[in-house]
Amino acid sequence: MDDFRRLEPAIRRVLHFYWRFARGLTLGVRGLVIDAEGRVFLVKHSYVGGWHLPGGGVEVGETLAAALARELFEEGNIELTAPPRLFAVYFNRRASRRDHVALYLVRSFRQSAPPRPNNEIVAHGFFEPHALPQDATRATRERIAEALAGKTVAEFW
Repeated sequence: MDDFRRLEPAIRRVLHFYWRFARGLTLGVRGLVIDAEGRVFLVKHSYVGGWHLPGGGVEVGETLAAALARELFEEGNIELTAPPRLFAVYFNRRASRRDHVALYLVRSFRQSAPPRPNNEIVAHGFFEPHALPQDATRATRERIAEALAGKTVAEFW
């Protein structure tokens, strides 16, 4: 895992270099999925460290809502049962100078079974907002605090 963490910045640079030519602007979606007990769903990827809100890139010809539905299903076996609410759009300058992330609040969903482990998602779970995994990312913690604890919404991811 330590070897991977050393390679992580290089992998991100290569992907964003590719996306620079494949896409004029990069746009992503994340879902803050909140269950009936008030817990939030987080995932741990194989290619980047820490726990994150589920989500990913919006593909060419895809709407934000469709991308969110696809990513939630792929990463969490989560199916939307009502439209999610757009919470905020952030500039993700850490990824690139052209990356933005739309954060949606998801309260109406079904998860028929836990997601099966795959090459992308190595761990997942619902967590109390005040008891997140120790290695939940800064951005994950801040987005949860903004949405659930009334913290001022930041402009940057």
